[in-house]
Amino acid sequence: MPDSQSVRQALEKKGAYGKDLDLDHYDVEAKETVEIDDLQKSDYKRYMENVGIVADEIGRSGTLMFIDNNPSHCSPKVQEGLEVMTTQQALKKYDGLKDHFWKAMDPTKDKYTAKTYLEDGNGYFVRVKSGYHIKYPLQTCMLLNTEKSTQNVHNIVIVEDNASLEMLTGCSTAHHTNDALHVGVSEIYVGDNSSLTFSMIHSWGKDTGVRPRTSTVVGKNSHYTNNYVILNPVGSLQSFPVATLGDDSSATYNTMCIAHENSDIDTGGMVNLNGRRSRAEIMSRSISMGGKMVARGRMVGNAPEAKGHLECRSIILKDGGTTLAIPELEAHIADVEMTHEAAVGKIARDQIEYIMSRGLSEDDAVSMIVKGFLSGGNINGLPAELQKELDEAIAKANVGD
Repeated sequence: MPDSQSVRQALEKKGAYGKDLDLDHYDVEAKETVEIDDLQKSDYKRYMENVGIVADEIGRSGTLMFIDNNPSHCSPKVQEGLEVMTTQQALKKYDGLKDHFWKAMDPTKDKYTAKTYLEDGNGYFVRVKSGYHIKYPLQTCMLLNTEKSTQNVHNIVIVEDNASLEMLTGCSTAHHTNDALHVGVSEIYVGDNSSLTFSMIHSWGKDTGVRPRTSTVVGKNSHYTNNYVILNPVGSLQSFPVATLGDDSSATYNTMCIAHENSDIDTGGMVNLNGRRSRAEIMSRSISMGGKMVARGRMVGNAPEAKGHLECRSIILKDGGTTLAIPELEAHIADVEMTHEAAVGKIARDQIEYIMSRGLSEDDAVSMIVKGFLSGGNINGLPAELQKELDEAIAKANVGD
């Protein structure tokens, strides 16, 4: 682990991508603890449901919720074989988490990781014990509740050998909190012969700054799926999660974004194909509704028989915005096979007219095409309420709105 001085120096280190945010702008401390016993009776219920959190917890293996920088709710019972607690609790229980705490993520990566490290950010700790396959998705929620504040959370997820888990993490802001900053550092470890599906649903304020930092280590013969969805306006969002794969392992990244007017979104994903016969697929679907949208994808082939495919597709539905697709392939040995495909443009007129010939209006035709365009980002296990909201958001994404 680096010394504190080198981390302090990293507070001046800009992120590799995205707009550089001034950390001093967010100068309000958010330390109040809001305890929630019953999610169904909580004042924050509607914010939670907007990002996939089921208030009655039916069909969920457990819930852990943070409001600003403190835990607010943790299910008293979770499925056998699953541990859910705060990171600070886990550090005490497991003697500092020596094999996992700041091991996958370098705290000197940039100013955002450095700030989380120096402020000893709390977060959620999730562990699936070896041999257990968790039946229902686990849900976590991160809510911004204080204007001009920073939420610094440090999460650790461990899926041990011969185990599996689905996680849905929803992040949002309360209505009175618009100009605030979310920094979420997540270190994820997937053991051998295991699988993890990690789905993030974000809904922020129009001036909110968002800087997730995620690094995943995948063992042998395992699979990791990373889903990311943001359909509502946001101020500035930049995310570039990284996965490193072992022998015979695989990773799938699905990203679904709508960049509204004045939104600045820079998303993507990177996979290091370090294991023999490792495989990866990065799929990005984005729409510019007058905002700025950058979709990145990067694969690095480091092992024999590694294969990967990268696909970035963007469409523009309103003038005034920008969209940029950046696919990157890098190989260090001959015996790899990697491909990429990128496309930027508008909806073809002949597609619209074909659907209109079946009796639909032009707006309905465009909405149907948009829905089909974004369908590659479908996420398993979404509650019906959120699926309806996503469908409605997609339906509104037409030229007239």
